[in-house]
Amino acid sequence: MIHRPRILRQTAALRHLVAETRLAPTDLIAPLFVVEGEGLAEGIPSLPGYYRRSLDRTVAEVEALLALGVYAVLLFVKCPDERKDNVGTEALNPEGLMQRSVRALKRAFGERLCVMTDVALDPYSSYGHDGLVENGQIVNDPTVAVLAQMAVSHAQAGADLVAPSDMMDGRVGGIRQALEAAGHFQTGILSYSAKYASCFYGPFRDALDSAPGFGDKKTYQMDPANRLEALREVALDVAEGADLVMVKPALAYLDIIREVRNAVRLPVAAYHVSGEYAMIKAAAQRGWLDETQAILETTTAIKRAGADLIATYFVKQLAQRLA
Repeated sequence: MIHRPRILRQTAALRHLVAETRLAPTDLIAPLFVVEGEGLAEGIPSLPGYYRRSLDRTVAEVEALLALGVYAVLLFVKCPDERKDNVGTEALNPEGLMQRSVRALKRAFGERLCVMTDVALDPYSSYGHDGLVENGQIVNDPTVAVLAQMAVSHAQAGADLVAPSDMMDGRVGGIRQALEAAGHFQTGILSYSAKYASCFYGPFRDALDSAPGFGDKKTYQMDPANRLEALREVALDVAEGADLVMVKPALAYLDIIREVRNAVRLPVAAYHVSGEYAMIKAAAQRGWLDETQAILETTTAIKRAGADLIATYFVKQLAQRLA
């Protein structure tokens, strides 16, 4: 018997016909940075081509994304320094920028758009950490109590999914209980279940001015050396009531995405993070690789590894290419 696998690679039509992994705009989540003000679209030097936008410009950007077939956004807000503290005051403000952003987007787009909200304290913290700080330590249970209140405030504003990214122990259960107690039975939880202490978050922290003011985040984010720990974290979040789970970052953790996909029966998301975006952009600007092909290859790899959904700063370029 003669086997000729190359037969199915001979033309673009054949290759498309037998492709095992397919990307679509509906697989994508758009991370959006919102700032106070009006008519603003501020470039982020370490994220070339990506912007912090005022709410009015964010609404316009979402309209463009919907036209490309992208139906999900993940919101982050930049809190002014004068409103930051160590107890999350601004994070719980019903008239805060996050809450106003959710209301504006749901008012403008309703069920056409899935609005996801970041639930963590680092953008609001005077210390730049994801939790409350006591005696130089990030304390777990008091942080969970604030995160639960924060999630409820986002649900009250109309969020479809709240996305705790803090990696505190027990926060999914605390948030689920708080949502139920407040009557928000339809609000889902997209949990950053396996979030690693990665060097690839730098540009994101530039975007929100949320770098830690002391130390690092290794006491709560995961050690990059660990695989089985990710499965334990995911299993705990599923048991506590998560509706979707996320692995972050994506490219250096494709094996973790596959392990998680094999272990759970929930949708799995992956976050193609800011440093991964910046690397491709920097190499493309120097002519070292083809940007479009690099974007397609890396995001296809993330999908092939098992991610159902991909949060990526390449969202618009990808959607335009895939449409």
